[in-house]
Amino acid sequence: MSHNSSRVGTVLLMAAIFAVLAIGLMMFGVHFALWEPIVGFGLIRTYMNPIAYGVIGLGVTGLIYQFAMRNRSGAVKALITCLVGAGLLAPMIYGQVQPSVSFPPIHDITTDTSNPPVFMVLDDNRAGAKNTLVYGGPEVAAQQHKAYPDIAPIQSNKPAPAVFAEVLRVGKAMGWEIVAQDPGGFRFEATARTPVYRFVDDVVVVVTSVGSASRIDIRSVSRIGRGDRGVNAARIREFIEAFEH
Repeated sequence: MSHNSSRVGTVLLMAAIFAVLAIGLMMFGVHFALWEPIVGFGLIRTYMNPIAYGVIGLGVTGLIYQFAMRNRSGAVKALITCLVGAGLLAPMIYGQVQPSVSFPPIHDITTDTSNPPVFMVLDDNRAGAKNTLVYGGPEVAAQQHKAYPDIAPIQSNKPAPAVFAEVLRVGKAMGWEIVAQDPGGFRFEATARTPVYRFVDDVVVVVTSVGSASRIDIRSVSRIGRGDRGVNAARIREFIEAFEH
């Protein structure tokens, strides 16, 4: 009886491990070209919590059974199964305890909302794009200013050629794929990907001469989704910090 109940504990533990692997595959499958980013994101939103509840249910049931059988080893395995399920449920629990930050329903962020940098190579035919590269105008600008008042052009005392070389270096260091660059026009276009689901965003950086100094403007646009949950603003902030340091 003890042997059988211990085997039940092992099965529970294996189920928990399988659940973790399944969740990991959903999250990182795009890295192995198994599906598009939106598919992995959708799988997580649909199945992660039900899987977590299932693992917890199995663990609790197994724990009760192991206690009834007085099998300490099996009880430990069942308890680990419960903890794994709770861990998978942690993001939802955290979201309930700590309300998420509210982001505006926009996906196009720029340091210059009056005259945003224009994409000259990337266009609305780019792969998988649902969003246009045409700027949304005053309404989008107003929402950006309210949500991200700190997003502003970078000022540099260096001349444009030197600044362009530096912003290009920063873009590459951030892992962006440089799609096109115009050293004479002091501008480049690139694609950037989010870390986990690998959503593709498009970026343009333009350096403008201001006497012997320079001004840098950036624009980052998501290919899909009405909102971006602050990703583009965070990318621009990261770029600005990397450039200034």
